[in-house]
Amino acid sequence: MALGGQSLAELEVLCKHLYEGTDLAQRIQAEKVLLELISSPECLSQCQLLLEQGTTSFAQLLAATCLSKLVCKTTPLPVQQRMDIRNYILNYVASRPKLAPFVIQALVQVIAKITKLGWFDVQKDQLIFRDILADVKKFLQGTVDHCVIGVMILSELTQEMNFVDYSRPSSKHRKIATSFRDTTLKEILMLACSLLKEILAKPLSLQDQQQQNLAMHLLKLVLNCLNYDFIGSSADESADDLCTVQIPANWRSIFLEPETLDLFFDLYHSLPSMLSQLALSCLVQFASTRRSLFSNPERAKYLGNLIKGVKRILKNPQGLSDPGNYHEFCRFLARLKTNYQLGELVVVEDYPEVIRLIASFTITSLQHWEFAPNSVHYLLTLWQRMVASVPFVKSSEPHLLDTYAPEITMAYITSRLESVPMVIRDGLDDPLDDTATVFQQLEQLCTVSRCEYEKTCALLVQLFDQNAQNYQKLLQTSCRNPLAIPIQEGRLAWLVYLVGTVVGGRLTYTSTDEHDAMDGELSCRVFQLISLMDAQLPRSSNEKVELAVLWFLDQFRKTYVGDQLQRTSKVYARMSEVLGITDDNQVLETFMAKIVTNLKYWGQCEPVISRTLQFLNDLSVGYILLKKLVKIDAVKFMLQNHTSKHFPFLGVNNNYSLSDLRCRTTFYTALTRLLMVDLGEDEDEFENFMLPLTASFETLAQIFNSSFKQEEAKRMLIGLARDLRGIAFALNTKTSYTMLFDWIYPSYLPMLQRAIELWYREPACTTPILKVMAEMMQNRSQRLNFDVSSPNGILLFREASKMICTYGNQILSLGTLSKDQVYPLKLKGISICYSALRSALCGNYVSFGVFKLYGDNHFDNVLQAFVKMLLSVSHSDLLQYRKLSQSYYPLLESLTQDHMSFITSLEPRVLMYIFTSISEGLTAFDTIVSSSCCASLDYIVTYLFKHIAKEGKKPLRCREVSQDGQRLLHFMQQNSEVLQQMMSILMNTIIFEDCRNQWSVSRPLLGLILLNEKYFDELRAGLINSQPADKQEVLNQCFRNLMEGVEQNLLIKNRDRFTQNMSVFRRDMAETLRCEGVSESSNLEMMS
Repeated sequence: MALGGQSLAELEVLCKHLYEGTDLAQRIQAEKVLLELISSPECLSQCQLLLEQGTTSFAQLLAATCLSKLVCKTTPLPVQQRMDIRNYILNYVASRPKLAPFVIQALVQVIAKITKLGWFDVQKDQLIFRDILADVKKFLQGTVDHCVIGVMILSELTQEMNFVDYSRPSSKHRKIATSFRDTTLKEILMLACSLLKEILAKPLSLQDQQQQNLAMHLLKLVLNCLNYDFIGSSADESADDLCTVQIPANWRSIFLEPETLDLFFDLYHSLPSMLSQLALSCLVQFASTRRSLFSNPERAKYLGNLIKGVKRILKNPQGLSDPGNYHEFCRFLARLKTNYQLGELVVVEDYPEVIRLIASFTITSLQHWEFAPNSVHYLLTLWQRMVASVPFVKSSEPHLLDTYAPEITMAYITSRLESVPMVIRDGLDDPLDDTATVFQQLEQLCTVSRCEYEKTCALLVQLFDQNAQNYQKLLQTSCRNPLAIPIQEGRLAWLVYLVGTVVGGRLTYTSTDEHDAMDGELSCRVFQLISLMDAQLPRSSNEKVELAVLWFLDQFRKTYVGDQLQRTSKVYARMSEVLGITDDNQVLETFMAKIVTNLKYWGQCEPVISRTLQFLNDLSVGYILLKKLVKIDAVKFMLQNHTSKHFPFLGVNNNYSLSDLRCRTTFYTALTRLLMVDLGEDEDEFENFMLPLTASFETLAQIFNSSFKQEEAKRMLIGLARDLRGIAFALNTKTSYTMLFDWIYPSYLPMLQRAIELWYREPACTTPILKVMAEMMQNRSQRLNFDVSSPNGILLFREASKMICTYGNQILSLGTLSKDQVYPLKLKGISICYSALRSALCGNYVSFGVFKLYGDNHFDNVLQAFVKMLLSVSHSDLLQYRKLSQSYYPLLESLTQDHMSFITSLEPRVLMYIFTSISEGLTAFDTIVSSSCCASLDYIVTYLFKHIAKEGKKPLRCREVSQDGQRLLHFMQQNSEVLQQMMSILMNTIIFEDCRNQWSVSRPLLGLILLNEKYFDELRAGLINSQPADKQEVLNQCFRNLMEGVEQNLLIKNRDRFTQNMSVFRRDMAETLRCEGVSESSNLEMMS
């Protein structure tokens, strides 16, 4: 049904609302109407109408979008119809080359999608969608606008072929991508290069927008060709420095021609900056070409040409003033060392001059720190890898790094110090605020700084002394300039970071006593600065210096404290002279004194407290260090005085945000580890340690029973919950855990229950409390294996059951929540409840049969709460939120393993929900989820199989079991498609997908086959019949081999035999289906 004129006008209004509107309600309504258009049978005719009669570009864009969704449907359109759509769009854009660029882009995408999805489609013995190059060449013979459209088609096609659509089988994508690579991609690259040569041959006018547009699309096309995933590695784009381009061997001729590289270097020098940036991006890929493409002489020649290009760019650096060019050139330099060894670089003819130019360029870049700061990473990567390679160079040619590396180090150090006045005076962004980038750069610098280490240390000592003296003078005199002290402190922060970096860069196999002595010289100065800064507290302080000091202390700990320390290390020689620190025991005393000082005076500063506690936590891991730490007075003080009076961050006043209270968990984890060293069975000592928490709980009880100041009670409870979680996490022995349980039950757990009832709407309160319960349910190191006469395991489970049921009932009363609220307000709490329940079910410290035996309904209640919460969650949310899926699916695995009687008692709609969740989880990318689904399915199938096997015997003692099994069997008979669909999914995974958990998939598959052999035979016949006749017998043999020696039972021996067969079956099927002539469409559709 074609739309009338009025309908067309209405549709264009809807397009305007959709693409330009600011009214959210109008946009939602427009989306709804337009979605109906896509699903309507007249969609094609309406799209044609919009394209031909639409008066706005948005109408044409809508038509293109509808067509794109139409051709991507799971059930494909007929081949002829797709062919007609493709030809129509080609003619449409050819007759209207002046369409809006975004409309052309959208229409070109439709052509690319049709071509990819129909790559193997045959009509009259012709692969009809592969003649795309012939169609594009017609465009290339037309006007410049037509040329641009032709290049856009190739560019979009290359991108589409490389794009992995995870909703479709990955094996099909790989097969199409590989075929496209082998048949078409090289020709596209050569065509693009020849067109670029033509552009370069003409005098390029900067005003000619058409020519520039064509050059831009051609460079993007080349870049798409070089970015192609040639071997199906799906490299992580964020791992930019590790990338090697796996160019196919039959492309060698293109890369061996010097003219290819010269073309792109010439384009860089000839084109305006917006386009020259793309030329450099292409050169980055050329520099990353795999080494094995060339023989040794060819590689040396290729590298020589690259180095000549670098020299030419650095001799004419005007283009590098553009940030885009500068960034790509830095990437280009980093790739040179990624792909070529230092021994290969030093023998290049121009190496001495080029390394001098690169060093000069790097120094200039470091000095202009505010220009393109994200690019410095690549330059430091180059120098880091060059210096790291020095010990392995066998060439007699000088590498010259001992000359230039110290200059790079010096430039970095001085430029960072010089940046401080500019940052403070001009209010610029402080590089120190971006700690992730700073740490990354310092990690790279530590390798470079160890080259000619004496020079680095001499410079740092000189600068540190000079700045520390200036700082002391400023503190002793009343300076009129209010910025003088902050500037000096900023410089000292950088110097402390840098000292920490070079000390942390010590390598055992290259370090000498002289280097250790230098580390001692530098470390003395930082320890003296710590004393000076702490003496100023609380009158004056500087957060950045404190964070830098903590970085230094952590680096010193890793290098010179602990098991790996050589007691003869010269680092302590100088420290004993200046500071009286003779070994790591005294260093630990200094560490603990600093930690106590920070916790005492920096309570209001979350970053410093958080980093300090992380440092304390790192110190508390490792038995040898713990034994030394507990002898220190500062540690004894902390164990006896962990109250807000001494450590203000433990207070609950309104100065702290609720999120800041998280650091208390880290504090109590470390503190409890220290307590555990000498605790043994001393209950009095444990009670003394818990006194501050006891006092807080007693205060809380009074608040609950009297005036009930909600906000105060809430903050106190959140703090206590975080403290308890830290303590519970660290108590890993049965004795110590029992002490905690006796302390908290029955006195204080009811208060946590009360809080869940009162504040269930506030996740800031419920999340910490639920996490405490989840932690206490963990039977880590068998700590919950109470004595045989103790009911503690059951008592603990009863409390957890009450809390989960309370939370579940309350949270369901919230009703429907918006998309942005559903996770924090509901799903996060549900995931913690599921995690706690799963810990209880597989902890092996509760006999669940006891509950039914003695009429206790706590177990039944918690299982019902599990079901209620589950039914309130959509299937999409189950998989979308990782924490939820990683708690639900392992819980379901535990239930199906040990509690099938509960599963079989569920209503049909609940069972259907669970089976659907398993079915969807089987294809999840998270292996925890997919493996748990396989295990759950295996337990269910095994239960069914055993029930059917016993059905004929029916002895009296099995009657109850038989009734349970009968219910499940009846459900399966009513919904036979459930298990059939799961068999299809598993077979599809084995045959066509990249199966990462093959063993897990094989276990339920055998049971499914034995339960439903008829359907398995249909699957097999459907797959085999869809293949060419010459392949059918081979495939038949594969399936026969799969079941060879497999018996009609699910004994472990039989399962193992099937798993072995399946491994061979998977390999054989992959080899058989790999060749190009095999039909892909029908088998994949059938198995999906």
